[in-house]
Formats: sequence, structure tokens, C-alpha cells
Amino acid sequence: MSVEVLDGATIINFVEDEEAFNLAVHHRFGNLDTNHDGLLCYAEMLKELQSLRVFETHYGIDVKPDPEEIARVYDSLFVQFDHDSNGAVDLEEFKAETKRMMLAMANGMGFLPVQMVLEEDSFLKKAVERESTKIKQLLN
Repeated sequence: MSVEVLDGATIINFVEDEEAFNLAVHHRFGNLDTNHDGLLCYAEMLKELQSLRVFETHYGIDVKPDPEEIARVYDSLFVQFDHDSNGAVDLEEFKAETKRMMLAMANGMGFLPVQMVLEEDSFLKKAVERESTKIKQLLN
């Protein structure tokens, strides 16, 4: 993990950079697709859903939620990705929902810089790295 500064524009620019965004999505999808069938079942998506940390509510201190509540939330999140309701998430569904979630975060964040703790392989970290690379290129 690292502490980074970003804003909504950081995220929007990353999502709009089709090459960078598609590369990140393909990489993440490939890591999640453990049986390499080109589809993510619920079990394969569970790790990604858990990384969203929807139950971390006390500034980094995990609370012990009700197991039934956890199941309902993760089921609901999986349905958001499974656009055609076939019980699996293909690459295009994964990409579309990831894009929608990233743009929603950008919209909620706005354009004032925010300092955040980011996981090393997260989409937000990739957005910050992309922005840093672009700034370095401009300065050279």
C-alpha cells in the first residue's frame, strides 16, 4: 500500500485512456479467471468483491458483519457485473462495470485533490501511476 494524491480527473483520464484502462482490465480479469475459461464465476469474482472492502467502516479497523449480510452484499455486487444474468461475468461485462464504478468514484470525488491509501495493484493506483508518468513526460 502507498499514500497517493488524486482527484476525479486522475480517474477520468485513466478510464478515457483506452489503451491503459484496457490493459489494466485485461490484467485484472486474467488474474481472476483462475480456470482460464474466459468467464468469471462467483467464486472467482469473490476475491475482487472482497477487495472493495465495503465492510471496513472504522478507519481501517474491520468490523465483524453478519455472514448473511455479507452474502447478500456480495451477491448484489456480482449481479451488477453479470449484465446478461447468465451466472458468469465475461471480459466485456467486467470492463463495462469497472468503468462505471470508476467514473462513479470520480464523480463523487470531484476535482479537489484527496490523499488516499491505495493498494499496489488497484485500478486507482494504476490511474495515479499513469498520471505521474504523463507529468514526468511533460517535464522532460
